[in-house]
Amino acid sequence: MPWLRRRRRDPMSYLKDFRLKPWKGACNSAGDLSPAEHEAARRSMIETQLHRRGIHDTAVLAAMSSVPRHEFVPVEFRKRAYEDAPLPISDGQTISQPYMVAAMTAALHLNGTERVLEIGSGSGYQAAVLSSLAKEVITIEYRAELAAAAAERLARLGYANAHVHWGDGTLGLPELTPFNAILVAAGAPALPSPLLAQLAEGGRMVVPVGSLENQELQLIERTRDTFRIIVLEPCRFVPLVGAHGWKESLFR
Repeated sequence: MPWLRRRRRDPMSYLKDFRLKPWKGACNSAGDLSPAEHEAARRSMIETQLHRRGIHDTAVLAAMSSVPRHEFVPVEFRKRAYEDAPLPISDGQTISQPYMVAAMTAALHLNGTERVLEIGSGSGYQAAVLSSLAKEVITIEYRAELAAAAAERLARLGYANAHVHWGDGTLGLPELTPFNAILVAAGAPALPSPLLAQLAEGGRMVVPVGSLENQELQLIERTRDTFRIIVLEPCRFVPLVGAHGWKESLFR
């Protein structure tokens, strides 16, 4: 298949060390913020982390405003839910930084008619944002406990058009293809070929590609059997584990 590769002339230079910084109150956090305080923190996140960094898609900003991020983090991190950083969830996984969730979502240009495939459900936050913008979201999580928790959380919070599957996300879901958009929320060593095959004509896929330590966020656009690669910006994600990703044996 022919490949076309283009790099944006003025990519955002923002690159954050995604390792969680120590915080003396993280393990002894008493209570929680009030609903009004969470709302204020969410408004601040929209303005200072998203809008000022170039996220101007009004639908994406509305989705990020409506999804209660604090419901998708462990209780000991609820006070930090709207910080400009990823946060740990469980089993060595993280909930992505708000800016990266918004940037990846905006790159898909969703209009509400799409079937979207997400790889790496995590706590379900990215799926919740996507479900606010697409017709249907199918999300796959490699870890059974995370998949079960994400499914329960999304159902409890009313995201009825988001459906969680447990399995190897690098294989996609051939029985449900094609997908109008695909979002991979973990760093891949290379583009997973099954996901390319399951991307619909005219579809868009956003995926971090690179080493275990650092990746570049790539946007893939499909026109017939041609895939155009646009490099968006540097990023850092947890590894994408699976048959077409990193091998689990590397982390044992």
